[in-house]
Amino acid sequence: MTVKDAKVSSEIGAPIKTSTSFRDDAIRRFKKNPTAIIGLIIAIVFVLIAIFGRYITPHDPFAQNIVNSHQAPSAEHWLGTDFFGRDVLSRIIVGARISLLVGISVITIRAAIGIPYGLIAGYYGGKVEMVMMRIVDAVISFPGIILAMAIMAVRGQGIENVILALSITGWPMFARLVRGEAMSLKEREYVQASRALGYNDGKIMFQHILPNCLATIIVYATMGIATPILAEAGLSFLGLGATAEQATWGFQMSIERQYLRYAWWSVTFPGMAVMIVVLGFNLLGDGLRDVLDPRMKE
Repeated sequence: MTVKDAKVSSEIGAPIKTSTSFRDDAIRRFKKNPTAIIGLIIAIVFVLIAIFGRYITPHDPFAQNIVNSHQAPSAEHWLGTDFFGRDVLSRIIVGARISLLVGISVITIRAAIGIPYGLIAGYYGGKVEMVMMRIVDAVISFPGIILAMAIMAVRGQGIENVILALSITGWPMFARLVRGEAMSLKEREYVQASRALGYNDGKIMFQHILPNCLATIIVYATMGIATPILAEAGLSFLGLGATAEQATWGFQMSIERQYLRYAWWSVTFPGMAVMIVVLGFNLLGDGLRDVLDPRMKE
């Protein structure tokens, strides 16, 4: 369409076709992804329960009443009670806060270590990249859960130690992800132009390369929140995570597993909570990948 034609079309009220913005296009594609919507709803509900859980629990999650030991789900106790007569639903609600704390804290620490590490390795390349990535390979060579169990065995139980252990074992994945992106982006024209204008390496890395890695980082971080939540539940189930004073899903399953045959609800419902939350963040991460990755466009 020429400028003259556009002017005439505007004068007679005919619509002129314009390109759809990236944000509008992303929202449109996200809305068309039902699994992503389900994942988003699960994540939002989980976060709201974690924040306001102490105000919506139907019973005191720590109050013991042996008389009510292992009561089946009923109108009074929707998900039944455990061996100590504590309301299972209330303990699941309270446990959501610890799971969210572990998930967000671990991902934040992993990203804070791995992103600049991988950015430096990918940007400079050569011997710098070789040495830095061999360190990453050495950390990854240890099974993550085994290394976390070793750290917990040395430092003892507690959510703070769980966060520390899971952060140490997971940052190399962020480093490898960002390193690959940086190696690709540093050859782009705008980076070469920045060098020609005399910008220093730090400015090029953090103002030109890193912003173009954010889409990939956001997708990986969203999906990665589920991993420490699942790992914390596993450590607590093995007796290496939360203490007896902390209501976590993994610890609840650990102390109730011996009663599974005749009090299935005290183990099954905390396990379902872990499964639903992990599934929700995975679905949300998949949806964000479809939205933010230009290769996934229709």
